[in-house]
Amino acid sequence: MSIYDQLKEKFVVGEWDGYTRKMIFAALGINSQSEKSMLGRILAELQLHGVVYYIDGKYCTPSSAGYIEGTLRGNERGFAFFTAADGKTPDMFIPNKSLHGALHKDRVLARKVVSDRGSSDEGEVVAILERGVTSLCGTYYRERDFGFVRPDDKNYFKDIYVPFKRSGGAKPREKVFVEIYKFPENGNPEGQVKEILGKRFDLKTEELSIIRSYGYKEIFPSAVIKETDKIGDEVTDEQTQGRADYTDRLIVTIDGEDSRDFDDAVEVRKNENGNYMLGVHIADVSEYVKRGCATDKEALNRSTSVYFPDRVIPMLPEKLSNGICSLNEGVKRLTISCVMEIDADGNVVDKEIKPSVIKSAKRMTYTEVQGIIDGKKEYLEKYPQITPMILEMRELQKILSAKRDERGSIDLDVKESHIYLKGDEIVVEPRKSAEAYKIIEEFMVVANECVAEYAFYLEAPFVYRIHGKPLAEKAKAFAEFVSAIGLTVKWKPDEVRPRDFAALLEKLKDEPIFPVVNKVMLRSMQKAKYSPENEGHFGLSSKCYCHFTSPIRRYPDLIVHRVLKLIIDGRFGELIDLYADFVAEASRISSENERRADEAERAVDDLYKAYYMRSFVGEEFDAVISGVTAKGVYSQLENTVEGFTPVEFLPRGNYAFDEKTFSLVSGKRKFSLGDKVKVGVAGVDEAEKRVELIILEKMYR
Repeated sequence: MSIYDQLKEKFVVGEWDGYTRKMIFAALGINSQSEKSMLGRILAELQLHGVVYYIDGKYCTPSSAGYIEGTLRGNERGFAFFTAADGKTPDMFIPNKSLHGALHKDRVLARKVVSDRGSSDEGEVVAILERGVTSLCGTYYRERDFGFVRPDDKNYFKDIYVPFKRSGGAKPREKVFVEIYKFPENGNPEGQVKEILGKRFDLKTEELSIIRSYGYKEIFPSAVIKETDKIGDEVTDEQTQGRADYTDRLIVTIDGEDSRDFDDAVEVRKNENGNYMLGVHIADVSEYVKRGCATDKEALNRSTSVYFPDRVIPMLPEKLSNGICSLNEGVKRLTISCVMEIDADGNVVDKEIKPSVIKSAKRMTYTEVQGIIDGKKEYLEKYPQITPMILEMRELQKILSAKRDERGSIDLDVKESHIYLKGDEIVVEPRKSAEAYKIIEEFMVVANECVAEYAFYLEAPFVYRIHGKPLAEKAKAFAEFVSAIGLTVKWKPDEVRPRDFAALLEKLKDEPIFPVVNKVMLRSMQKAKYSPENEGHFGLSSKCYCHFTSPIRRYPDLIVHRVLKLIIDGRFGELIDLYADFVAEASRISSENERRADEAERAVDDLYKAYYMRSFVGEEFDAVISGVTAKGVYSQLENTVEGFTPVEFLPRGNYAFDEKTFSLVSGKRKFSLGDKVKVGVAGVDEAEKRVELIILEKMYR
């Protein structure tokens, strides 16, 4: 153990809490000046990382000094709120004078103080442990002697000082990407323009600004490109050795019309005993991306592909994602196959997981598969050989869906947007939900469960996809909401089961109140994440679940494939050595990056929706109230666009927010989740990516 780790351990366990420097020297038996200097540097590093703090000549742990570690959330007016890392300490208000140079998203140590007005919820920053923002996007401005960048994120309340020599040739009011290289204790951060993004308020410029602000770049590091350039374009005979050969089977891919990479292929046939044989074949990315190589490190750093209306920021370079790893029609591809035998009740009675090689017989689209299911002549005539299998797929999907319903899987009806460009025109519409989508969804779910159970019962290091049951306080709040709108629930908040939620939705599926309950239920549930420990999946009512089916676009799936191959090869010792610790780190990083990708995608979607609605200013639409806060009302149009009406623009009244029923109430006037309203488009705030609506009249619920 290094000296640094030894000292850290002594302070963490509290053994040296309150020691002076002389006491530490004596405890370690240090006498020479060189050793004392070295120890001084280590102690300074421990302070930098927040392990200890130097107070009145003594080294104290933050907790003994009354300091709390946490993160700041800035406000455009120059103050911030502190959220403790322990998840227990209440948030604190930090006035500007008490920030001491700390900024939005910084990780800091803070202490509670009693404010001038006697409030006890105020705090003061005592140390900055880590800067939360080291690069950002904003608008460049120029003064006579210097330039500065005003951040897009208003929570970052300091402009970035940019010397002329570091402006990169930016012109006033251009959008830029700036890296911060200096944080003076007093004054503004200093930065350098690294990229000029374009004209302010141009759609593509604003989109690129969002993409860069979340840390995404299209270009891969040169080391990754060099690695992937060496990979061949075709599967070799040597690579197929020892793999199950499924190239003569009728296997197809089913994806959207605009899909460019295909990482899953399926087949179904009925056995003589009446059971179904379901084959789910997934691209074997692990054959080309080895643990620890440059491509693997970059894939972990990205963790997921990110999808925008006009582009994709892929997890893997195109040579892999659209090339040798993509299950393109008519060519051999390496896969990991999960072949299952499923009975008429939806039970998996047998399964086999093995490396394989396939040749996709046809690249099918959801539209084509739906056409076959609907019996449309053009598709039946186009695919006479594939049609019988598609119809058997539909049969099996119905059985699997019924099985999931029976066990209480929650089918949340989330209205998703489909945003795309038709030439230069933005199109925003609800995403279609057809039987063809359900076929692939059910097949992927059952394959993911089979693979997760296989690894779980072998007690192998693994990355599970978990979804914890709602926290008791959230479940209680949901139950109170349901009661407030006239419904009753029999379950206890700390004992709620998936089937309790599923039964409630089933009961209300044809009622006007359904979308409201659906949305509040979703808010009450935890977010799914990756974990090295199996905790089950509440939403799916699954005891054991993982992500196995998309290794081209998700890093956890790639790890799952590697683990499976090591198990199949009998290399369990190597598996433990390589992945016993790594699965925890990969789960954490992948979960964090998944949340970041979701936020980036939502931000860009909101931008496109705002620009789309500019041509509808002054027009009226039917809408449903989709959100209510103390500040106003959100309403969603049929095309999935959501707009905001500030409380001051509601029909005249003195409104109070009822958090139990998500309503704004003024006398007899009430606006609640699920209310149907007529709205007018008042304007679009491009900077805030927000559509501004006026509620013209409340219709009915």
